[in-house]
Amino acid sequence: MTKLGIILFSVTLLINFNGYSAQTSTPKTHQKAVLVTGSNSGLGLKMTQELSKNGFYVYAGVLHKHEMQVMNAMDNVTAVQFDVRNAKEINAAVDFVKAQGRGLYGLINNAGVAVFGPMIELPAEQLEYQFDVNVLGPFRVTQAFASMIIESKGRIATTGSIAGILSSSMFGAYSMSKHAIEAYTDALSKEMTRFGVSVHVIEPGNYASNIGNAAYKLMKDTNYWKDDSQYKKERDGLVAGLPLVEKGNDPIDVAKAALHIMQSNTPKSRYMVTATVQQADATIRRQISKMLELNHGQVHQFDRARLIEILDEEIAKSEKATASTN
Repeated sequence: MTKLGIILFSVTLLINFNGYSAQTSTPKTHQKAVLVTGSNSGLGLKMTQELSKNGFYVYAGVLHKHEMQVMNAMDNVTAVQFDVRNAKEINAAVDFVKAQGRGLYGLINNAGVAVFGPMIELPAEQLEYQFDVNVLGPFRVTQAFASMIIESKGRIATTGSIAGILSSSMFGAYSMSKHAIEAYTDALSKEMTRFGVSVHVIEPGNYASNIGNAAYKLMKDTNYWKDDSQYKKERDGLVAGLPLVEKGNDPIDVAKAALHIMQSNTPKSRYMVTATVQQADATIRRQISKMLELNHGQVHQFDRARLIEILDEEIAKSEKATASTN
């Protein structure tokens, strides 16, 4: 066996031992490849379907081996199994994607979980779990695949949430993780500009997703709320409502936002996508109210006229930027 043959044989063994699909396909040079984590349900599944139907080859990141078969049955999709909390598995996924020969144009950090509970009673280990998946997960995966994205001058997106703007009772841990994604996106965007890589965040409202069922199962399995909780009424109402999350609005608009990021010549930095005008109104109003809270009573407090002047200046900047890219 030649040296090249030995190397290829070794790569094949590595792929099989790490639970990846044995299926391979001849790379099509016109197809850009995108990795989507958390691709087997909800938002990630819709993104995978929309991208794979519109000219992209999708590496569908899944957590469990049993989820691979369904993803592999889709056209222009190859499943890749890894846990976003496990650096060894992530690195093996990088080796797998490199071995496929398509390169990697896009990365969508979509895998996420939700932990709910009152801030003064939530066990610290549950908050750590929330951040391990939702914040450190995208951090690890992006670092691991960064060189491939830089090589292709591609695009990186992360699924945030309007919870990254809003915060409410019992949703604190989840909101904290999504607020962190907002900061992560801003910093990463500035750092990747030098490489010709653009960075984006998708901020969905309430859509049909398996995340509620997973949160419900976590609560039941771990029983992490005390029986004598001071928030028993809120807890019971939340637990009763979570299984209904999967019956919400079809997240096709979220998937279209992901497609626009990867397909458009002028993608936006932020994509707030809500199913109702009420959700959009609440989110925008909260941003405005935060601005007013910041301004109130500060040493250099601006009056109403100056605030409106600032708003007009920012609107003009936005309109100019939009016009220059059309």
